Amino acid sequence: MFTLKTATSFEETIKKSLFICHATPITSAEEALAFFQTYHQADATHNCWAFKLTQSYRFNDDGEPGGTAGRPILQAIEGQELVNVAVLVIRYFGGIKLGTGGLVRAYGGTAAKCLHQAEKEKIIPTTLIRCTATFSEMAMVKSRLWQEGVQLISEDFTENGVCWILSIPDEQLDVLSAVYTNITRGRIFEKIET
Repeated sequence: MFTLKTATSFEETIKKSLFICHATPITSAEEALAFFQTYHQADATHNCWAFKLTQSYRFNDDGEPGGTAGRPILQAIEGQELVNVAVLVIRYFGGIKLGTGGLVRAYGGTAAKCLHQAEKEKIIPTTLIRCTATFSEMAMVKSRLWQEGVQLISEDFTENGVCWILSIPDEQLDVLSAVYTNITRGRIFEKIET
C-alpha cells in the first residue's frame, strides 16, 4: 500500500468542461471532509469526491448521475493501491453533455492522472508495544531492539529501570519480540491497542 507524500493538483478540459482535481494525504474521515470543504468551489457545477482510509471509504457524486463520479474517483485511488488519500474533482460544465460513460471516464481519468503524477510513499504497517528494562538490561535491550524502522514514542524512567513505548514494523515484530524475551529472561512485549 502507498499514500501521497504531499498534496497535488491537476486539471484538464474534456469536451469544453473543465475538470480540476485536488488530492491530499489524510489520516481520518474528518480530515478528508475538511479538505473537501476547503477546496469546494461554490460556483462550480459539481464538486465530486472520494476518500479511502485503511479501514473505510466514502464517495459523493454531488448531483451527477449515480455511480458516474464518486465511485470512479474511488476506483482511481484503489487502482494505484493508495490509502489515506482524499480526492476532489471539480467540474465546470462547458455545454456539451458527456453521457454516463463519458462522465465515468472524465472523473475517473482526471483523478487517475492527478494521482499518477503525485509523489508517493510506501506505508509500512506497524504495531505499538510497551516494554520495560531494568537498568542492567537497558543498554543491551536498546542496542538490539532499536533497529531501522523502530521508532521511540516515549521513554519513562522508574526506580527499577525504564519503560519504552515503541512503534515496530510488523515484519520485524516476531524477531524483535523473541530477542526481547531472551534478553529479559521471559518478559514479553505488551501490545498497545490503538
